[in-house]
Amino acid sequence: MCRVLGVHFSGFYAWLKAELKPQARRRRHLTGLIKQSWLESGGVYGYRKVHHDLLSLGERCAENTVARLMRAEGLRAQVGYKRRPGKHGGKPSVVATNQLDQAFDVFEPDQIWVTDITYIRTYEGWLYLAIVIDLYARKVVGWSMHSRMHTSLVLNALLMAVWRRKPKGKVVIHSDQGSQFTSQEWGDFLKDHNLDASMSRRGNCYDNAVAESFFASLKTERIRRKIYKTRQEARQDVFDYIELFYNPKRRLAKNGMLSPAEFEKTAIMKT
Repeated sequence: MCRVLGVHFSGFYAWLKAELKPQARRRRHLTGLIKQSWLESGGVYGYRKVHHDLLSLGERCAENTVARLMRAEGLRAQVGYKRRPGKHGGKPSVVATNQLDQAFDVFEPDQIWVTDITYIRTYEGWLYLAIVIDLYARKVVGWSMHSRMHTSLVLNALLMAVWRRKPKGKVVIHSDQGSQFTSQEWGDFLKDHNLDASMSRRGNCYDNAVAESFFASLKTERIRRKIYKTRQEARQDVFDYIELFYNPKRRLAKNGMLSPAEFEKTAIMKT
């Protein structure tokens, strides 16, 4: 009689086919979604933000359930980039004042731009995306993607915005306090191109809510629906989303249900 580890083959296959109990299936389902949210955040999300991601997907679960499942999987917010004052050498980063102050309604183009970075998971590793949005029509006027999160990532996105828009006056460019936005290269670029820095308060994502909202739409409407084998595949899909869907077609409530491109065109026709 054929046996494996003292178990008859018929019993072994019956065990494989046995259905999980509803509670176990639910736990496995939630754990998969939690891991996806945590990975897509670049490992920086704690249980509260992961919980909000699940709610946005229509999953009804308690915050403490998410916290318990994350502990079980060894997932926690990776915030090792934060440093305690006085423990490291060198001068502190230059931080600009928050000129935007959550006043997101802008009535002329190229007055205030916001910029931020997000992470996209592929089988080859992370792909980083930097975007620049003009608050007037919520249009993505600059973007850049790279496998590494260097200052050049955000500079290339900003260079695209300057080249495309050719603003006639000074533009306020709002960002968080990430190292890319406090570097000497970033500051020099802003001075050379008549751009004025504005920065969110540390740890306050609401100060850059428009950029956060765009990333949420990108991930919900495109990234979470795909599995990218290569970074090039992800690049092409993000390009399609921005240039072929979001800017020309995606209806925004803020724009009276017009796309960013349509809103700008309508405003020009009225002047």
